[in-house]
Amino acid sequence: MKSGYVAVVGRANAGKSTLVNVLVGEKVAIVSPKPQTTRDRIVGVLTTEDYQIAFVDTPGLYKADNLLNSVMQRTVEDSTQDVDLILFVLDAHEGISEKDMNILRKFTAKKVPLILALTKTDIMPENLLISELADLSKENVEVVPVSARKNRNVKELIKVIVSKLPEGEKLFLEDIISDRSEKFMLSEIMREKILVKFDKEIPHGVAVIINEFKTRENGKVVDVNLDVICEKPNHKAILIGKGGKAIKEVSSFAREEMEKFLGKKVFLTTYVKVKEDWRNSAYLLKQHGYGEN
Repeated sequence: MKSGYVAVVGRANAGKSTLVNVLVGEKVAIVSPKPQTTRDRIVGVLTTEDYQIAFVDTPGLYKADNLLNSVMQRTVEDSTQDVDLILFVLDAHEGISEKDMNILRKFTAKKVPLILALTKTDIMPENLLISELADLSKENVEVVPVSARKNRNVKELIKVIVSKLPEGEKLFLEDIISDRSEKFMLSEIMREKILVKFDKEIPHGVAVIINEFKTRENGKVVDVNLDVICEKPNHKAILIGKGGKAIKEVSSFAREEMEKFLGKKVFLTTYVKVKEDWRNSAYLLKQHGYGEN
């Protein structure tokens, strides 16, 4: 059978996590319209009788303006080492810039097989798509235009990926779809709901820490106790909202998805705490689990 690791890389908000979820057929990474949604590497596994692909979803390529972003960019670089293929995801519905091309050339120079997935083609004018495919053909890379949202050409992308993978044994057991723990996924579900509800800077300065994740004796109920960490007292006030309305609402949305994910009833307790400038603290980054994988 064919098997291998595929590093999924690209600029922030290119649609990498959405594409990985569609390729795997399960939600293994959170998504939002905001850049920097993915903060660490997450492996999503697609297994069939003929192949197993371990997609390594990575943080978006982004100019580092704090220590957390620096850790995220280092994660991208580390994730492209010792992989069998790089899947470069490019959102080109507004045109391909010279910066996009320079980033692409950086990865093609690694001498690792590379496929370019041109995403969000469902919102691109046809003439622009044709023009961009012509421009990209000069770069000597295989380009597959896709729309994850419309599930368009995804099977063709998988076919091309498999064709470039080596023969090998399974990397994961057949029932594994991600290398991440349930605890990690619950924290990401909460952060996703915060990203969706709140605007501007607040979501980027938020971390979610699970203090308790315990299944009761009947096996049907899970108690989850978590902290939402923010950087400023006024951010805390916004997150909590008047009379606690905002945090209750976002916790309710998160709890519903946690229950779907676990297949069990969830009792969720949420606290909001301030740790000023935590994104620039090496100690707090390590404490919050960033950069460890």
